[in-house]
Amino acid sequence: MSEPPSLAPSLKIGHPMNNALLLKLHRWTTFVFALPLIAIIFTGLILSVEPIIQSRGLPAGMVDAERITGLLQRYDPAGKARGLAINAGGQQMRLMGVNAPTIDLATGEAAAASDPVGDVLLWARRTHERLLGYEWLVISSTIALVVIMGIGILMGLPRLRNSLAGWHKGAAWFTLPLLLLSPITGLFLAFGLTLQSAPPPAAARAPLPLADAVRAVAQSHDVAHLAMIANRGGRMMARIYEGGELRAYSFTADGVTPLPRNWPRLLHEGNWSALISGALNVTVSVVLFGLLITGVLLWSRRRLRRRPQGTRTASGTAATGAA
Repeated sequence: MSEPPSLAPSLKIGHPMNNALLLKLHRWTTFVFALPLIAIIFTGLILSVEPIIQSRGLPAGMVDAERITGLLQRYDPAGKARGLAINAGGQQMRLMGVNAPTIDLATGEAAAASDPVGDVLLWARRTHERLLGYEWLVISSTIALVVIMGIGILMGLPRLRNSLAGWHKGAAWFTLPLLLLSPITGLFLAFGLTLQSAPPPAAARAPLPLADAVRAVAQSHDVAHLAMIANRGGRMMARIYEGGELRAYSFTADGVTPLPRNWPRLLHEGNWSALISGALNVTVSVVLFGLLITGVLLWSRRRLRRRPQGTRTASGTAATGAA
């Protein structure tokens, strides 16, 4: 005896009923998180150019170990600074943890004006990491972005057409690996996942004074490409551009030792090969921004298209009743 046919709809991916539900989830998730995602993607676009700017380093001969240590002695005679950061684009140095002015490396004097590009990058980084001061808002919005992409994948391969919806789907599918990589590596950073295959080398027993750390770096590296030296968790660390890659170093008993690569950070920030990775990050940010805007436009157009139909139906019913 044959079994009666099932009345339940098919649950296969690609079924029209399932696609309608997935499309609704895709649109509403985008709409709910549209504003924070616009801010995160826009600031990410700004930060994408930072490796391209900073990896060029300072002009040859502008700084060496003695010049930097001399500036440290002048602006931080008590030696209380926790670290230093060098803005190669603006040719300025900033001391961390002390009330010292930003230093113009070209003159050695306090900078007469702040570097506008550096200020924009600093604002973008703070906003990108803590939108409106809330880190959880960035994390939840990033998770939502991954969910939006996942729903798009579940809806199956699109039919490409020369329309706004066609370009939206085509851009998403042709750049999908890069689009997924950006938010996923961002979540790795947020949750402290480094994928480092080896533990970091043992640090020196006591953190080096900042001036000694500069001299230690200068013994094996060109300080014109130094990005930062800072005390992180009781460990002195340095970040230096080498061949377009931003490498991290630790100060150990044997000198300056490279730390294992933090691939999620390198991929997310575009610091694995400044010109190539920076350009790829710019592309990803532009595509994400375009997808978000076109997605909201498609949602809005669909909602506005429904409203007149409902109005006409109500008007027709009223006219029939009056007759």
